[in-house]
Amino acid sequence: MRAFAWFLGMILIGFAAIAVLTYPAWLLLHPYFGFPFHRLGERIGMLALLLVFLRFARRLGVGDRTSLGYGLQRRTFLRETSLGLMLGVATMSAAVGMMSTLGLLDWTAAGHLDALAVGKLLLRCFSSGIAVAFIEETFLRGAMLSAIDRQSGPTAAVLLTAAVYAASHFFASFHIPAQQVSAWSGVALLGGTLHLFAHPLEIADAFLCLFAVGVVLGVIRITTGNIAACIGLHAGWVWVILVVHEMAHPVRTAEFGFLLSRFDGFVGWFILAWTVPLGLGLRRFYARRI
Repeated sequence: MRAFAWFLGMILIGFAAIAVLTYPAWLLLHPYFGFPFHRLGERIGMLALLLVFLRFARRLGVGDRTSLGYGLQRRTFLRETSLGLMLGVATMSAAVGMMSTLGLLDWTAAGHLDALAVGKLLLRCFSSGIAVAFIEETFLRGAMLSAIDRQSGPTAAVLLTAAVYAASHFFASFHIPAQQVSAWSGVALLGGTLHLFAHPLEIADAFLCLFAVGVVLGVIRITTGNIAACIGLHAGWVWVILVVHEMAHPVRTAEFGFLLSRFDGFVGWFILAWTVPLGLGLRRFYARRI
């Protein structure tokens, strides 16, 4: 578990950087650029994590393309990523269709969008999906899973990275107005970012759902030996979810409303139930492509 401890330490350093460095950075930059305090804190945390990772990547044996999950030739990698993207969009769209049939989604808001607005929305959500998938898969299913797999085996690697993946979705966006910023605002920002973990039962369904998704992606990473499919699937799922968030509203008062999470009105018991057979199917599909 030494490799997992290293990566957990990197994440903790990122959190510490938010608490300690955000206020000094805000004093230096806010008068000239007007950066919101929370946005600056988020960037500082990510930058600290990146710098620490780059410093210790070779020591952990994950400083090469293969360990990061990019061992395929470029053309093959792009082909597998594109296939994963199509599968991600198709499978999540199927889930959305079933949710709509059950009356769990209200699409009234979509009727106010014209073709141009829809096009812009699709493009923006696609860009976000690709960015999120690239960053998270490179760090989690690329570097972190490789390092843990070598020391503790594939089962531990899949489960531990899935746990970190699920937890990362509950880092809340906590805003502090400029006029209320003080020397302790970095600590307050960190506390606000992690406040959802103070009420674990309220996020249990969403956490288990995201954990299951993380397991599916980890298994596919182990099966294929790279993260091309993971990036594509992840991007496709996020793309569809972001579009749904913009165009529809959850109907928690519906007969099966309990299947929607209180966290975001989407990931929850329904998506968890959908993820299990989906994961088994994807595992078999990719095992046959080797």
